[in-house]
Amino acid sequence: MNPANETVAVTREYYNSSDADNFYATVWGGEDIHIGLYREPGESIYAASRRTVETMAGMLPPLSASHAVLDLGSGYGGSARYLAERFGCQVTCLNLSEVQNQTNRAQTARSGLTERITVMDGSFEDLSFAAPGSFDVVWSQDAILHSGQREQVLREVDRVLKPGGQFIFTDPMQSDGCPAELLAPVLQRIHLASLGSPGFYRRTAGALGWQEIQWLDRLPDLVQHYARVREEVCAREAEILKVCSGAYIERMKAGLQHWVDAGRAGRLQWGIFVFRKPEVRS
Repeated sequence: MNPANETVAVTREYYNSSDADNFYATVWGGEDIHIGLYREPGESIYAASRRTVETMAGMLPPLSASHAVLDLGSGYGGSARYLAERFGCQVTCLNLSEVQNQTNRAQTARSGLTERITVMDGSFEDLSFAAPGSFDVVWSQDAILHSGQREQVLREVDRVLKPGGQFIFTDPMQSDGCPAELLAPVLQRIHLASLGSPGFYRRTAGALGWQEIQWLDRLPDLVQHYARVREEVCAREAEILKVCSGAYIERMKAGLQHWVDAGRAGRLQWGIFVFRKPEVRS
């Protein structure tokens, strides 16, 4: 199997597993599966994760019912429902996990947002379902790291963005200049050879002619988030073991600690990037 295709298959299999689905639904509340922005120690994961969504939305030009948004790696669709309900925009969710997508469709229906949200099974490495210039905004949270073809992802984003459209995303990254071998414990856990970096995204964006609008550096939130999730797992382990296997929980606790250690050592980076596609190509 092509290594890039293998990465997609491994990611899909993981997020479709009952262990992963039950874990994220239990710990995050089945809405969001991304890093939160924290105001204080011990804050709820749900509240911090929702703050990330609200902050990202506030970094974009005002959205309205006339705007079309593509959410790449949309998980359970919490961000899409926030955007559709708050601004009335049309949101297309694209996600690998059919299990998560089923949950997304059900929760979207219960929220009365089915007419504003479309949920699609698929990989963000191939956006051939969308015509060029289909979206005003492409949005993604902590998903692109799972791609073995990150440059291809950004090329596809460029193709489907309207001229003047904006790409806003978060992604757990390795810090610029950090050798991948120093991240071996993190990378082995998620079956990757490397992570993206701020420099990688800036170089790739520059090659596409994009303008960097904003970079909100929030590495401490990555460290706090993974530490906070690990605290939650340890505190609620008996409850979580009712829906997840013991082996999965032990691997999760070890993996979360690897992220915390690497972040504290300055080997990781995380924040919110906003890029703008030019109105006219030079």
